[in-house]
Amino acid sequence: MSKPFIHDNFLLQNKYAEELYHNYASKMPIIDYHCHLTPNDIANNTQFENISKVWIYGDHYKWRAMRTLGVNEKFITGNASDQEKFQNWAKTVPYTVRNPLFHWTHLELARYFGITDLLNENSADAIFENASAQLNQPENSCLGLLSQMNVETVCTTEDPTDTLQYHQQFAANQDASLYMSTSFRPDKSILIDAETYTDYLKQLGEAADVEISTFDDLKNVLRKRIEYFHKNGCKLSDHGLNYIPFENFTEAEVAAIFTKRLDGKTLETSESHKFQTAILLFLAETYHEFGWVQQFHLGALRNNNKRMLSQLGPDTGWDSIGDYPQAENLSKFLDTLDTKDKLTKTILYNLNPADNEVLATMIGNFNDGSVKGKVQFGSGWWFLDQKDGIIKQVNALSNMGLISCFIGMLTDSRSFLSFPRHEYFRRVICNLFGEEMQKGELPTDMDWIGKIVQDISYNNAKDYFNFPVTAKKEAVIS
Repeated sequence: MSKPFIHDNFLLQNKYAEELYHNYASKMPIIDYHCHLTPNDIANNTQFENISKVWIYGDHYKWRAMRTLGVNEKFITGNASDQEKFQNWAKTVPYTVRNPLFHWTHLELARYFGITDLLNENSADAIFENASAQLNQPENSCLGLLSQMNVETVCTTEDPTDTLQYHQQFAANQDASLYMSTSFRPDKSILIDAETYTDYLKQLGEAADVEISTFDDLKNVLRKRIEYFHKNGCKLSDHGLNYIPFENFTEAEVAAIFTKRLDGKTLETSESHKFQTAILLFLAETYHEFGWVQQFHLGALRNNNKRMLSQLGPDTGWDSIGDYPQAENLSKFLDTLDTKDKLTKTILYNLNPADNEVLATMIGNFNDGSVKGKVQFGSGWWFLDQKDGIIKQVNALSNMGLISCFIGMLTDSRSFLSFPRHEYFRRVICNLFGEEMQKGELPTDMDWIGKIVQDISYNNAKDYFNFPVTAKKEAVIS
């Protein structure tokens, strides 16, 4: 009988890798400190009707693959039935060989549903019925799926206008096996050139009961929302920017630039950069005051296909890697904060692999001995969270920093079936260490290398973020 594709030693190429994974990495809990899961589903413990609902809806990784194969949009985001969408995904899967989707798909089927058959056109209907029937069992509700993967903490991502009602609801009725937090993502308040900027400011002002008519108003409102998020357990911020802008400014200049934009006038590039520099520095100093971790996801070229963007909206699969200069302005930004002793814990993610060494060396400029791994080179993100991207990020960090201080993997996902990506990451790094142990490039001290693997898998993130460990906390009501 042939061995199933997903087996105990999947991706593990020697005895050292096998021992590192099975005896050290595999049983560590998961802290998923950045994702895009919907808090509503967690708070209400959603029971998904079928596998398409939890697996295909919202997953633009799958959507891009299906479009590339020539699948009509009707069967991707359109009005086809859930079973038809699944059938078209199943038809696509065999053609994803050497794409991480092939590994993730079969890993997820195996871990959540015990299905080890390869997904294809012939197996589609049986797998759809089997997985969907399992999803209808009470133990496979939203919280059940998270529990199966030993998820201890999830940190979702919310705009400053969010009421956090579902975080409050979950905190009041929280299952002790999971802690849900949020991260504060104020990008819409920073991107002053956006067509909808003034409309957004009205929403933001309403959230804080303040009319925003000056730059000082904007700062006061953002501070109020940070205070609100903090009271509701938030410990992180997150920014998704092309690059960190940095241009010298005066407060008077920025106030005038903000007023000019409110008057409906077009800004010069230098004016936009001055405003963005000022607001980012204000936010970063406020994060430091509250003891938050700040995250910067840099380098995406978003919304490239304007025709499809107009039909489907953002985050539907039309983004790619950008080639922006990153180093100089990022250095100035971090140095300005550090000079004031207001640089909080910081995680930097890049989307362009050409910037791996840039970020791996940049973090060393600001790790000042005050905190272990204070400034982090974040894990392979988006297009880079596959085997090759993971290895390149880990190698750059190992060569130019301390991989032993790395806080490890996150899903950055909208899918409740994405948590085997942590297993995937752990298998990749165990194999990387195992291969070097076999070659004699690392000592065969299993306890020590095993400890490093456990630290990367869980312990470093636990210490870095200091989330409560499955602790029930009181809801904070506005």
